[in-house]
Amino acid sequence: MTTAAAAVELAPLVRVGTGAAAAFSSTSQQIPLPRRQRAAGAIKASPAPGRSEGAGELPAPLLPNARRRGRDPLWNGGGFSLGVDLGDARTGLAVGRGITLPRPLTVLKLRGQKLELTLLDMARQQEADELIIGLPVSADGRETPQSNKVRSVVGRLAVQAAERGLRVYLQDEHGTSIDALDYMISRGVKMSARDVKSDAYAAVMILERYFRSSGQGAKIVLPRQLELQDKLIAQSRRDPEI
Repeated sequence: MTTAAAAVELAPLVRVGTGAAAAFSSTSQQIPLPRRQRAAGAIKASPAPGRSEGAGELPAPLLPNARRRGRDPLWNGGGFSLGVDLGDARTGLAVGRGITLPRPLTVLKLRGQKLELTLLDMARQQEADELIIGLPVSADGRETPQSNKVRSVVGRLAVQAAERGLRVYLQDEHGTSIDALDYMISRGVKMSARDVKSDAYAAVMILERYFRSSGQGAKIVLPRQLELQDKLIAQSRRDPEI
């Protein structure tokens, strides 16, 4: 059974796409309806607890760690961030916390449920409480057919992640493959190893962009079930400061 999840901007929401993992963007003309006025089965994510209707900000526990640290330098909570470069055949992983440069982890050659479960297991192994997943877009910021493939995977993954108390975000990854090549060259990675490691280094670049922007471009992917949204908030509040 497929359960919907939605990428959420930090602003009033209106659906601009279709499908189980439709995206939402801000608008000054349309504000989310109260829960009782929404049609049954609507994909639109309901405001999470603690968020007023039409508010332009998610509750603090649902904000990406980099954004919370940027807003409050004294906040020492949150775990590591797992960077993910999703591909048709290979998926690169990296990990970081924004204190030092992210580091490459590995490249997975998995697909479907095996990939999704492995990503969640890797997050726990690396003490990460959020996954930052690259979203392919064109040079002018438009989404592509590959974007839809990524959204499909991320929509399923976000539901499973929420059940474990893990948050999932989408981050624009345009140009990260080229940045990864330049980074590998600057790091002295041998030419023979670049192709094997390129996906992991692309994940490094996704995290580096996420941290450099203090999480401003990251969009949370929320399950539409309110109980899972509640679980994410409760988990984030229970996590001990590191």
